[in-house]
Amino acid sequence: MPGLYSIPLAGLKEARYTYEFMIGDDFFEGFEGPEIKKGEFRAVVVLQKCSTHLELDIVINGRAEVMCDRCLETFYMPLTSANRLFVKQGREWEEEDPDMVTMPLDEHELDLSQFFYEYIHLALPIKRIHPDDGDGNSTCNPDMIRKLNEHLLHGEAEPDPRWDDLKKLTRNN
Repeated sequence: MPGLYSIPLAGLKEARYTYEFMIGDDFFEGFEGPEIKKGEFRAVVVLQKCSTHLELDIVINGRAEVMCDRCLETFYMPLTSANRLFVKQGREWEEEDPDMVTMPLDEHELDLSQFFYEYIHLALPIKRIHPDDGDGNSTCNPDMIRKLNEHLLHGEAEPDPRWDDLKKLTRNN
């Protein structure tokens, strides 16, 4: 019986196939120390079986619970990922590059869970901040923003004289 995020390969003819997978909180629990612990995603996989390899176009859409870098509260961030994966058959599992894998000839299913996991995490932006509302105002926790503003330095700090010689060098070049 194939796994929850697997595609059975036995008996596939050279053709195009479409598969859909639903990814929820239980998916992320199966990985050790994931950055995402909660999320709702839909993965659509279009598999093209060719005589020498498989081509998979994987599109994942959904949302993940992340922590805001500004106010430290969690919120659901929309994520989208589109990737192409090539699979060829060989003697043993091998990942030559992120877009090409070799799987053993005796494998009868392709488990996509690790690929889904990686594609979702790679879709996370570096900066994760609550989106602004329709009027352009921050939707971050107002109490935390108020506390942050209390600790902001206002005005310019006194210049450090140790940098003066370096500034002269940059002006001369």
